[in-house]
Amino acid sequence: MQAPAPRGAGVLAARNPVAKLAAALLIALPLVLTIDWVSAAVSLALSSILLVFSGVRWREFWVRTLPIWVAAPLTAVTIALYGSPAGTVYAEWFVVRISDGSLDLALATFFRVLAIALPGVVLFITVDPTDLADGLAQIVRLPARFVLGALAGMRLLGLLADDWRALTLARRARGVADEGRVRRLLGMVFALFVLAIRRGTKLATAMEARGFGADGARTFARESRWGAADTGLVIAGAAISAIAITTAVATGSWRFVLGV
Repeated sequence: MQAPAPRGAGVLAARNPVAKLAAALLIALPLVLTIDWVSAAVSLALSSILLVFSGVRWREFWVRTLPIWVAAPLTAVTIALYGSPAGTVYAEWFVVRISDGSLDLALATFFRVLAIALPGVVLFITVDPTDLADGLAQIVRLPARFVLGALAGMRLLGLLADDWRALTLARRARGVADEGRVRRLLGMVFALFVLAIRRGTKLATAMEARGFGADGARTFARESRWGAADTGLVIAGAAISAIAITTAVATGSWRFVLGV
């Protein structure tokens, strides 16, 4: 049985999800180990090339990455105001202290958030959860029980929004949704939590009854293929990290995170 065509028309859309996952991890790994802005900026600039080949429309890109663009500057502002002081202090009030050290750390944090999150979002927009599960089980050789359980959980995440909407309509129909917003919110969260546990329990029982937890080799309806282009994507991710690290070390800005 042939796998359906992936979303998007870009070159990266047709790549194996495991290759996308490996490339995203390789790009993010050095950024977790350092806290300088040079390596993050270089990695972000090189990773932006992936967007051209991802096949993601600009509108979808901005909608999907909007939380990242909001979180990055907010995080940087927080670090600038409350970061560890060093060098010249420009402003100080109560616990707020803006200095050369806090501004440098804020800039590095801003680029790190973007450089770590954006490539992952761009690479995984076109990933189908079933294709990813097939790749993890067939190529990475992860236990089928773990992979199928994770896939089932990912599939159920989309139902949470529908359940929340149904709970809201049910409470409005009963006339209990117009006052006590905080109490209503807590009640709905608890109800959604209970509903998710019940649905997960039923799904686990059904999967066990159908033999998803049995020992032995498992067959898959769709074959997960790995080609030269997938290897090239992984190499590209490693190259981005290598160039970012080399640039940071050459400019003397490399700062190992445990040494801060």
